[in-house]
Amino acid sequence: MTRYLLRRLLQAVGVLWAAYTATFLILWALPGDPVRILAGSDATDLSDAQLDALRHELGLDRPLWLQYVDGIGQVLRGDLGRSIGSGRPVADLLAAALPSTLQITALGIVLAVLGGTGVAIAATLTRSRVLARVLLALPPVGVAVPGFWFGLLLIQWFSFQLRWLPALGDKTWTAAILPSIALALPSGAAIAQLLSKSLATTLREPYVDAVWAKGAGRFRVHFAHALRNAALPALTYTGVIVGGLLSGTVVTETVFSRSGIGRLTATAVTAQDIPIVQGVVLFAALVFVVVSLVVDLLYPLLDPRIRLAGQRSRDRARAAAGARGSASAPSSARAAHSHTELETTGVRP
Repeated sequence: MTRYLLRRLLQAVGVLWAAYTATFLILWALPGDPVRILAGSDATDLSDAQLDALRHELGLDRPLWLQYVDGIGQVLRGDLGRSIGSGRPVADLLAAALPSTLQITALGIVLAVLGGTGVAIAATLTRSRVLARVLLALPPVGVAVPGFWFGLLLIQWFSFQLRWLPALGDKTWTAAILPSIALALPSGAAIAQLLSKSLATTLREPYVDAVWAKGAGRFRVHFAHALRNAALPALTYTGVIVGGLLSGTVVTETVFSRSGIGRLTATAVTAQDIPIVQGVVLFAALVFVVVSLVVDLLYPLLDPRIRLAGQRSRDRARAAAGARGSASAPSSARAAHSHTELETTGVRP
């Protein structure tokens, strides 16, 4: 386990370095001047000397490789730099935007998992072919329809017509319900699609036939035997969407006017605020790495075969070592026997 964690830690460092490097190069390859974008309409009133002075103050006049090395050094010290536009530390901006995003993301993931699992189980558990076909037709529709369209429909129905929930802002907890549903619908549809196909395949396995032969009921077969093995692909995808939702809520937060990481990213990209974009990318990469590690550690809990496979490999290694030891034992015995015979005859070896 220790070796595995060390290997994953090295992989995490490589992922973070690659994410930072790719973001740095892409942002600097974009057309435009961050200083002129920062100055806005006042850029036409500023002289070249004033723009150069501002560029020197922000450190944008240094060679590209030096900016890259300095940025890597700051990240290693735990400093994500300062925003070009506001001058505030990027870490403070991320910390201020994270609660709003985390609120809708956590609720959206719970709704997606519950809804997607419920649809998949109902589709494979029902005896009605018509109902099963209807349920299995819902996930592809949910995956194909854009999430922002769901958000606009939710605002139209529940805010403007029924007036049940607020449409915009993030001041109250009720304002998080509609954006969470908008996030959950596409993700839950994908989970339902993966889990229903995996369940259908698992229910055709020979061990399931053996469980049926022992007289187990439909609920016991589904929940006690088939669901644990069939949940592995859906669990992997859930780990992917957790990282994606925490850092990729740009459209949803824009539609619902929430001040989260998504809105912060959109504003930073528009203004070419490089430190903020790099900070968001590093945060997203870190979330993906941590979630992937958690998912890998959960695999043996759902499927004992994964744990047994690791145990069998260790047992084979011990058996091989034992075989080598037993092979060397007869040679030692023969040597000792020869030594004894030589001593009894009075001949020294």
